[in-house]
Amino acid sequence: MTDKPKAGSVNKVVLAYSGGLDTSVILKWLQETYECEVVTFTADLGQGEELEPARQKAEMFGIKEIFIDDLREEFVRDFVFPMFRANTTYEGVYLLGTSIARPLIAKRQIEIAKMTGADAVSHGATGKGNDQVRFELGYYALKPDIKVIAPWREWDLNSRTRLLDYAEKNQIPITKDKFGEPPYSTDANLLHISYEGRALEDPWVEAEDSMFTRSVSPEHAPDKAEYIEIGFAKGDAVTFNGEALSPAAMLTKLNDVAGKHGIGRLDLVENRFVGMKSRGVYETPGGTLLLTAHRAMESLCLDRGAMHLKDELMPKYASLVYNGFWFSPERQMLQAAIDQSQERVNGIVRLKLYKGSGHVVGRKSDDSLYSMAHVTFEADSVYDQTDAEGFIKLNALRLRLLGDRDSR
Repeated sequence: MTDKPKAGSVNKVVLAYSGGLDTSVILKWLQETYECEVVTFTADLGQGEELEPARQKAEMFGIKEIFIDDLREEFVRDFVFPMFRANTTYEGVYLLGTSIARPLIAKRQIEIAKMTGADAVSHGATGKGNDQVRFELGYYALKPDIKVIAPWREWDLNSRTRLLDYAEKNQIPITKDKFGEPPYSTDANLLHISYEGRALEDPWVEAEDSMFTRSVSPEHAPDKAEYIEIGFAKGDAVTFNGEALSPAAMLTKLNDVAGKHGIGRLDLVENRFVGMKSRGVYETPGGTLLLTAHRAMESLCLDRGAMHLKDELMPKYASLVYNGFWFSPERQMLQAAIDQSQERVNGIVRLKLYKGSGHVVGRKSDDSLYSMAHVTFEADSVYDQTDAEGFIKLNALRLRLLGDRDSR
């Protein structure tokens, strides 16, 4: 195990680098403070931003090893889809868009550290939030002896003004919008975009509609409903209206169609792992449809016992993802059970999208457990209704015994 690294003790560090103000300042600060070589790593997780400027900025700092990796397919295939097989929501509603991206970033940083011979990694998460925990639990799980540098827990650049002053002093390019930037911070990937901080810190203040970028407001959504069909194989969405799509292409398509109909907005006060409450506003259009459709597919294909057990396990699974324990043995144990339950979750779900909602209106599967012969209100030859009498009496026995005792 390692303590916090000291200046001069680091040879090379891999920085999770976006090219924005914070990580650009961090890059220069690492060079100055630790006098070490810096490797930059920029992940394309579908955030919808041009990433080449990050390369140009890194080159300006004299960085020799620059990694810009398209991880969209891996992100959805190996992280988002496994999480959605569990119908995962944190505190009942949050679809964990930020949480689920962190273990992949940590994984790739450690891979790059091994490739380049780096002995340290660094991130731009603050000392107040969840991301510092998620990143660092991932680092230590994958490389126990790695050194971790968390600038926000070390430096005195603890305000936007000080960051800007440091950037100007060190000739770090600052985009003009940084001086008149939106009054909130964002984090985006293919699953969602989050908005939090500053103007949104008061949970009574409504978020302005102009803030949202991935969905129209339900009031401005089309006046005509749209029907879509999502096909599932082993619990994963694989077709959209009959067309086979890769995981990333599927989520992109669902984002587009759901956003058009104003689906997937969430305003939430959540409990952070570090102990404080935080207000966040989220857009998760495609994920909202995916969760609805997946549950509908399971309703047809999963046995009652398996389905109810999954629902009992889900909050624990959600907490593990939210708190950064993706690489823990308990998450992997739960994942194995969840994945086994999905072997026969195959078929098609039809949804009706209209004015902010996506309602299930049909589902079918060759692996369905739904028996028309058993549930029909018409005469049948497969179910003896008199069997219910003994079933009820056996289940009532303990209640009757209690009632007898308590009436004495």
